[in-house]
Amino acid sequence: MSQKFQASVHHRDELSFVKLAGVIDEDNELTELTDKIHGSTVVIDLGEVDRINSCGVRDWVNWLGRVENKNTDVVLVECSPAIVAQINLVNNFTASGVVKSFYVPYFCPECDEEKVLLCETQDMGPPPHEPPTCRCDECDLVMDFDDMPDSYFAFLTNQRRIAKPERIQSLLDEFSPSDEEKSKIRSRVGSGNLSGANLPSQSLPTVPSLPSISRPGSSSTSRPGSSFGHITSSQSGLHTGNSLGLHHQEMPGGAAVARSSSSLVYALVAVLLVGIAVLAVILLGN
Repeated sequence: MSQKFQASVHHRDELSFVKLAGVIDEDNELTELTDKIHGSTVVIDLGEVDRINSCGVRDWVNWLGRVENKNTDVVLVECSPAIVAQINLVNNFTASGVVKSFYVPYFCPECDEEKVLLCETQDMGPPPHEPPTCRCDECDLVMDFDDMPDSYFAFLTNQRRIAKPERIQSLLDEFSPSDEEKSKIRSRVGSGNLSGANLPSQSLPTVPSLPSISRPGSSSTSRPGSSFGHITSSQSGLHTGNSLGLHHQEMPGGAAVARSSSSLVYALVAVLLVGIAVLAVILLGN
C-alpha cells in the first residue's frame, strides 16, 4: 500500500470499521477495500486524512457508491477539516451516508498554535450553527475559529439521525483512540494537517536577517541567526548589500579623500615650520 495513503479494515458482527489516513489522490487504493467490507453498516474514520484532491474526490464518490450498492449503510466519523470542506463543496460526497462526528479548526493568535476539536453532529443543535468554545492548551485563552461558520457548518443542515448509534459508538470505543487523544494540537509553522480544502501543508515565509554592522573593537564572529555574517569596521561605510542580490559597491572617492587629508596635514606642518624659521631670522637680525 502507498506510503501516503493508509487503510485498515476491522469487523464486528454486522459492522465494518474502516480507518483511512494520509492523502487521497490519484494513487489511492480505495477499490481494493470494497471486497473487504461486510455487514449492514460500515463506519469510516477520516480523522487522519490530511488532503484530498479532485482525482481523489472522483474515486471516493465512485467507491462509496459501490459500497452502498452492497446494501451497506455508511457512517462517517471524525471527518478532518479537509473532508468537511469537500462535503460542503461536492453534493454527493457522502452519498446516502451520514456524518456522526467531525473536527473543528481553531487558531490561537497569542501562541501561534492550531488545534482541531472533535464535535458530535447531534450536539451542534439547530442552525445557525456556531463553533463551540475552545481554549488554547498553551495559554488557556479562548481560541479563534479558523474558518467561516456559515460555510464550514453548512453540511449540518441536511444531516439525518444515525441508526443504531449505541452499536456504532461501541465499535468506535474499541478501535478509536481514547477521549484524551481526540483533541490534536499542531504548530502553525510546518504543520502537517492544516485546515481548509485541498491545501497542502505550508509553513510561514521566512524573513531574511539583516546584517549587523560591527563597531570598532567588536568581535568579527558572525551573529547567530544572520545569513549575512558580520560586517567589519573597515567595511562599514564602504560597502552595502542585501539578500535581494544587490552587489557590494565601493563608495567613490573614499581613498582619494583620505590621501587628500594627509597631504593637507603635511602642508600645514611645512608652512608652520617655514613661519618659525622666518621669525627666528628676524629676531636674530635685530
